[in-house]
Amino acid sequence: MKAKASTIAQKLLNLYRQEHVIFGGWAAVNQVFVDEADDDVLRALRDLPTGKNLVRHIENLRSGKTPMDSINHELLPYGGMMDKTIATVPLTDDEWRQLESGIDEFTTDQDGLNRIQQLPVIKKFGDQWLVAIRAALSKRPELLEKWSIVNKTYRAYYLWKVASDMLNQPLTERARAQLQVDMPEYETYLPMFGDAGTELLEKLRSFISTIKPVDENNGDNSAY
Repeated sequence: MKAKASTIAQKLLNLYRQEHVIFGGWAAVNQVFVDEADDDVLRALRDLPTGKNLVRHIENLRSGKTPMDSINHELLPYGGMMDKTIATVPLTDDEWRQLESGIDEFTTDQDGLNRIQQLPVIKKFGDQWLVAIRAALSKRPELLEKWSIVNKTYRAYYLWKVASDMLNQPLTERARAQLQVDMPEYETYLPMFGDAGTELLEKLRSFISTIKPVDENNGDNSAY
């Protein structure tokens, strides 16, 4: 069964907002926009915050006005501030050596994430380290490909924590809807944890299909 237009619209809007942390950047997400945004999805997008900008971007892609690996500057999410504040920060020779060594020695586990996040070159960028390093590596494709492994590992552990926390909370209608939108990401990343990840994924599917959501306007449940 085809997903509801509103669900697809929210998924596309999430991709639009998160392009800066998706390996492949605009070239990757633009193809999804073109493939999945039918007329019903476009109508749903127009009712969402910043959705009209995404609609214009999709129309530009389909007309050929915007190349498939780009976006019109005026339609950038967050007003383009993400690109302006990150990409202009240079790395010193010593920071490049730190970064290359850290990427080469990275292991796909929590210890590996902890080690790389302790590098001075990473700590320099605070919470925006994933975005900043991807921007710095834009002209180093051999390292950018390796960096995608760091990004995927971080995302996997982040989603593991979010999913685990969610299962211990009352399920609201809003949370159910968001979980349905984000399910493709869980289906992509949680299997990286083997049987444990597959088991957690099945619990999430069961969670949204069998548990009646609580009333968000009733008592303490509204704080979820």
